[in-house]
Amino acid sequence: MQSKYFLQLVCLSALWGASFILTRIAAPQLGPNLSPWLRMTMGTAVLALIMRLLKHRWPLEHWRELMLIGFLAVAGPHALYSQAALNLPGGYGALLSVTAVLFGAFASAFLKEEALTRGKLAGCFLGLLGAALVVRLGPVHPSTTLMLSALVCVAAAALSGIATPFLKRATSRMEPLAITAGMHAAAVVLLLPGAIYDLPNAHFTPSALGAVAVLGIATSGLAYWMFMRIMQHVPPMASMTANFLSTGFGVLWSVLLLGEATSLAMAVGGGLIVLACLLVSNVNPLAMLRR
Repeated sequence: MQSKYFLQLVCLSALWGASFILTRIAAPQLGPNLSPWLRMTMGTAVLALIMRLLKHRWPLEHWRELMLIGFLAVAGPHALYSQAALNLPGGYGALLSVTAVLFGAFASAFLKEEALTRGKLAGCFLGLLGAALVVRLGPVHPSTTLMLSALVCVAAAALSGIATPFLKRATSRMEPLAITAGMHAAAVVLLLPGAIYDLPNAHFTPSALGAVAVLGIATSGLAYWMFMRIMQHVPPMASMTANFLSTGFGVLWSVLLLGEATSLAMAVGGGLIVLACLLVSNVNPLAMLRR
C-alpha cells in the first residue's frame, strides 16, 4: 500500500474514531434505531447532492448488491453499535470494533480474496484474547448488561468486516461515489421500521441532533466516499488499516472529551487487539511511511 493511501487512512481513522463518542451522545437521546436512521438519511442527502453536482447517475441496476452491502457495511453495524452505545463506554466500543479486521480476514479468505496464513490465525487468537481482557478487566464493573453490549458491538464489527471483500468487488463494477450513495440509500430503507418504533420516545435535543449531523455528513457520507476511493487501489485487508487506527483515536477522544476512565488492563487488551490486526492484515505502517 502506497504511503499516500496510508496517510489518507490515518485521517479517515481520526473521523471514524470520533464516531464512537458521537454515537454515545446521540443514541441514548434519539434511540438506538432512530439515530442511525437519521445518520444514514443525512449521509444520503449529502451524497445525493454531490451526485447531482457531479452529474453521476444512480446505479439502479445493481440495487440487489447495494442492498446487501448497505446492510453489511452500514445499516447493520450502525444499528448494533447504537444499541451497544446505550451501555458500553465509547472507548470500549472503539476497541471492540477493531475485531472487524478479524472477521474481514475470514471473509476475504472464504471469498478467495486473500489467503488466511498462520500469522493471521495467530492474530485472530490474540484479537479475541484482547477483546476478552478489555471487557473483563476494564475500569467498569463487569455485568450481564455490559457483556451483552460487548457481544452486540462485536456482532456489529463482524458485519462490517464481512462487508469488506464485497465492497472491494463492487468497485470493479461501480464508481466509489455511486456505491457510497447507493448503499446509504439502501440503509435508509432498511432502518426505517426501527426509526418509526423509536420516534415516540425520541428527545430531539441540540446535542443529539448536532452529533447525528456530524455522524451523517462527515463520518458516514464524506468519510465513506473517501474510504471507497482508497479501496479501489489497495487490497481488502490493507483498507481495514483504518479499523485498528481508529481504535487509538476512539479511546483518545473518549478520554479527552467524555472523561472516560482508562486502566492498564484496558491498554494491554487494546494493545493485543492492535497487534492481532497487524498480524491479520499483514500491514506494517512504519515500513509504509519509510517508502
